[in-house]
Amino acid sequence: METKKLNIVYMVELAVLIAVVLLMAFTPIGYIKTFGLEITLIVVPVAVGAVTLGPVAGLILGAVFGLTSFFQCFGMSPFGAMLLSINPVSTFIVCVPTRMAMGWLTGMIFKGLKKTSLNRKASTSIACLLGPFLNTFFFMTALCICFYHTDYIQSMVTSVGATNVFAFIVAFVGINGLVEAISSFVVGTAISVAILAVQRNTYQSR
Repeated sequence: METKKLNIVYMVELAVLIAVVLLMAFTPIGYIKTFGLEITLIVVPVAVGAVTLGPVAGLILGAVFGLTSFFQCFGMSPFGAMLLSINPVSTFIVCVPTRMAMGWLTGMIFKGLKKTSLNRKASTSIACLLGPFLNTFFFMTALCICFYHTDYIQSMVTSVGATNVFAFIVAFVGINGLVEAISSFVVGTAISVAILAVQRNTYQSR
């Protein structure tokens, strides 16, 4: 009976985070529009779920994030729409599996850190910081593999004055990745620590 109750709590928490991801994806609070890539704040609830509910939850939340990102390519994101017009399959790969990997690995990193001498808050902070880094790494790696030699991306390479792939990634991500990392580090850590404290008290009281 107790296990069933805990499973219900898990499902409710996961459902709430999925709802948050969907809300952020289809309202202005999820993306900050800039030249090229949008600053993606949806990494925050994905990281929170991965830390507080585990790698599988991170995988599921990453999948929801990725699917909403792919949906944005159908007219909601000029950048995504252009990628979609070039190669729909590659666009799906850039949007979905990358976010799934990010969510799952963030959960695995936190799970691994808990086994070290680091305290819970430090482990949470590191995982929440690495979440957006992994998101950027996987997304940009897939983008460059699938689209770097297309005329569209090459025009961006020229516009930012990049001389190689690495220089393009640094120039293209720039402030975007920094904002995502800071947001997840500050907000994600605070929310995750609070949820973990509630979970710990709940489990101890049962």
